[in-house]
Order: sequence, then C-alpha cells, then structure tokens
Amino acid sequence: MAKHIFVTGGVVSALGKGIAAASLGNLLTARGLKVVLQKFDPYLNVDPGTMSPYQHGEVYVLDDGAECDLDLGHYERFTDVTLTQDNNLTAGKVYEAVLYNERKGKYLGRTVQVIPHVTDEIKRRLRLPAAKDSAVDIIITEIGGTVGDIESLPFLEAIRQLRLESPQADTCSVHLTLVPYIEAAGEIKTKPTQHSVAELRSIGIQPDFLICRARQRIGDDARRKIALFCNLPPEFVFDGQDVRSIYEVPLNYHAQRMDDLVCQRLQIEAPREADLTDWERMTRIILDPPDRVRIAIVGKYIELKDAYKSISESFVHAGIPHHVGVDPVWVDSESLEGRDVGERKFAEVFRDCHGVLVPGGFGDRGIQGKINAVRHAREQGLPFFGICLGMQCAVIDIGRDLASLDMANSSEFDPATPHPVIHLMEDQQYIEMMGGTMRLGAWPCVIAPGTLAHRCYGQTEISERHRHRYELNNAYREALQRAGLVFSGTSPDGCLVEIMELAGHPFFLAVQFHPELKSRPDRPHPLFRGFVGAAVEHQRAARAPQQQA
Repeated sequence: MAKHIFVTGGVVSALGKGIAAASLGNLLTARGLKVVLQKFDPYLNVDPGTMSPYQHGEVYVLDDGAECDLDLGHYERFTDVTLTQDNNLTAGKVYEAVLYNERKGKYLGRTVQVIPHVTDEIKRRLRLPAAKDSAVDIIITEIGGTVGDIESLPFLEAIRQLRLESPQADTCSVHLTLVPYIEAAGEIKTKPTQHSVAELRSIGIQPDFLICRARQRIGDDARRKIALFCNLPPEFVFDGQDVRSIYEVPLNYHAQRMDDLVCQRLQIEAPREADLTDWERMTRIILDPPDRVRIAIVGKYIELKDAYKSISESFVHAGIPHHVGVDPVWVDSESLEGRDVGERKFAEVFRDCHGVLVPGGFGDRGIQGKINAVRHAREQGLPFFGICLGMQCAVIDIGRDLASLDMANSSEFDPATPHPVIHLMEDQQYIEMMGGTMRLGAWPCVIAPGTLAHRCYGQTEISERHRHRYELNNAYREALQRAGLVFSGTSPDGCLVEIMELAGHPFFLAVQFHPELKSRPDRPHPLFRGFVGAAVEHQRAARAPQQQA
C-alpha cells in the first residue's frame, strides 16, 4: 500500500507549499522511491483554464491536455515525472462528480451531503494514483489555501478521515507556517505558528512535521518553543528560511535530515541514500554563474511574475549549460504602444538586452506593443523567441512589413481585417463552452532538416504541449515564405504550422506550442538552450569592440 504525505499551509498564503512538496518529492525520489505528487485546490472552478493570470498565475498544461495549477510545474521539474489530470483536483471537480452521481441515481434514497459524499469523493481521488499504479510508494498531496479557510474544510476533513482509517505508519502531515521577524522588536515571533497548528488540531489533524518559513534560520530556542507548544519533537521542526534559488530548498531540507525522518515516520525502507551531487553542482552554477545575459520578456501580465513562471524557470535551466545566469527584463507590452513611442523609446527599453522573448496570452490588450517588440528585434538583429501568441505577433509583423499585406492581423483582434494571417482553427469554429475546449496537451511535430529548429532539437520528430485556439492561416503561407519566413515545423499532416524562422537573422524563431512546459533543470529545453546561446553570442559580439578599444 502507498504511503500518504499531506502538505498544508497556515497563517498566510504564498508560503511555498508547492516548492516544499516538490522538494520533499525530489529527496524521496533521489532515494529510489516512486513518488506521485498531487495538488488539491479548494476553489469551485473545474480547472484554472478560464481564470485570469492575475487571479491564478500561469495555467500549466500537461501532456494529456489537463489545465492545472502552476505547482504541478514545480512537481514535474523537481521530480522529472510526467503528470496527468489525476494529479490536480479542485472543489469544482469534486462537486461536479458528486452531482453527476446524484443525477445518475448512485445515491438514490439518500440525502447528498458534504459528509460523507463529498469527502468520500476526495478520499477516492487521494487514493487514485495507487489504485492505478501499484508500484507507487508515496503519494504527496498538497492542499491549496490556508488552514482556517472555509473552502478547504472538506479537504481537511477527508484527510482526517483517511488518517483515521489508515494504519498510523501509512500517513503523515507536513504543515508550513510563517514565523515573522518583527524588526522593531528585533526578534522572530512564534505565536502565528502556534495559532495555525491549534487551528489544524481543532479540525482533528496533528501535524507530524513543521516547516517554519522565515527570513532567516529560526534558531534552537525558537525551535524548542514551537515544538513544545505544537506537540512535536524539536527535530521535527524544520527551518524553511528564504533562499536565493528555489533549487536550494531540497539541499536545505536534506541537510536537516527531512527525508530520513519522513521515511522513519512512515516506516519505509528506501532503496538507497539520496545522492544530490549533481543537484548541488547545478545549484552552484545557478547561484554563482561566471557571466550573465539580459533577456527582455515583453508581456501583458508582468505585474504578476507567476503568470510566466515556467518561462522564468526555463531560462534558469537554459543558462546552466552555457554557465550564465539569465536576468529577465520585464517589459509591459502596453508601454510600447502609442504615438509617442519611437526608436528612442525602444533603444531605452532594450538597452543592454541580449535577446527578446514574446510569450503567450489572450485578448487584444497590449498586442501592438508585442508586434512592435518583434519588429525591433527583427530590424536590430536581436535574438528573438516567440511563444504561442508571440509567434502570431511575429507573423502579423512580417505580413505587414515584409509581405506587403497592409493591415494584416489576427481575426481574434480584428474580425474585419482584410488579411487574417492568423485565424480561428477549423475545429474551434462552433465551440460555445470556454473551459477545456482549446487545442490542449501534447501533439506531434515534424521538423525540416537543416533548419534552426533542427539544429536546436537535433531530431526531426518531437512532441510539445499546446494551449491555443488560433493558428497561422494557410492561405497566406506562400506570401509569407516569399517574404523570408521558413516554416520549419508542422503537424505530421502538414496542415498546422508549429515552428517558423526568419531567413538571414542571427536567431529568429517562434513556435505555436509552449516549450517552457517541458523544460527541466537537468534537461533544459532545446529551444531555450539555443535562444540563450544566441543571446550569449550577441553579448560577446557587443563586447568585442569595447575590448579592442
């Protein structure tokens, strides 16, 4: 039987429960155990696909097309597994399933209630990974939100029931809390942690381990105090101090013997000790690279950096083989629009930048600014990388400027455009429901030999994850090719353009899919690796005249 670890949070949100769960999964995986991670969110949306990035951050897409919480990206990156829709559950999915069963008559004759029907469905989903794969050793389940929120109560009640129904050694609870530092008093305060644990215990859950999030190490005195008031041995209270990189967190936990103590608590014999030599080497490069490059990210949701979380992490990964750090320069695409935006503005915004990335998005806000950024990178010879909407903006720019297609646009932004170089996919024409209906998940792509994309990938057949409704209009392919565009990647039937390049440019590549979703710290995505390599070359070329002088 698989063992269960439940990760909860208290005091405030955004403590890093996802990183904590992923880091623990990293350590247990390194010990040779088969670990599955899940994220249970208490909101009523069926999935985050229809939520604004400002509300939820990035929507992370899995191979099977599931639109998920961004924490699943951390799970995949830290444990190098491929997750499915079974690994993300929302209250919306729970109630959808319960109401479907009620309509089918599964509960005929009974009043449908939160207990037992909702909690039973949650417990079924908690056990699902082990039911589908008997080789699973440990299931780590992160519960979204904060203890005390009314929305999360059914999930916590389900955990309480499952722990009661299971042998004591088969489950454990890990609770993250905030230990704030009061600058005026010059000391940390443990009372919020005490209250958070008291709240959890009032629900019937005694945490087995505490991770204390703080600006610095909490110290032995505070640890003993927290342990005493929270009914734990002091060695089960871990420091979760701020670090420079999230990739330090597993090393921090391992130094405190977290993986050892968790295995002891669950009475599980790991096949081996964790060897983190490669992870340590990778982290040293991330923390102290010999050089740095600057990449401008021209987006429309930059006020919330989590909207581009996977892109940020992909740059971290891509810098490792080049032994450089990548400094993102966040550029609001709306700031590149308007009559007062001229070449002086672009020179100022992109000064000392060694590459430009235009990421995905939806809606027409800030679109002209993205198109202007593409044009600047194209004309100035700056390495350019476009993702999803970024590719569509590149097609619009080249259609207008190089292919003489006046007023070329996407039908998403201008339904009356005389040249819809980007238009709605045929299978999207009559869809009315918004949630879960885009082209989603992993789809195959064939790459033309001898192209930039082929040099990056080193192969001609790939699979990448998608999330879009609009595509390049094939009626304009020939005109765009005459203008210098190279369609280097297509769907196997040749109907969907997946990758495009611009001939004669140092690095100008754009894709319809989302490569950032498949990047790993020990296996950077080939396109990000190639793009960062081009940025390094651009930086060296810019430095050469200065060094000669």
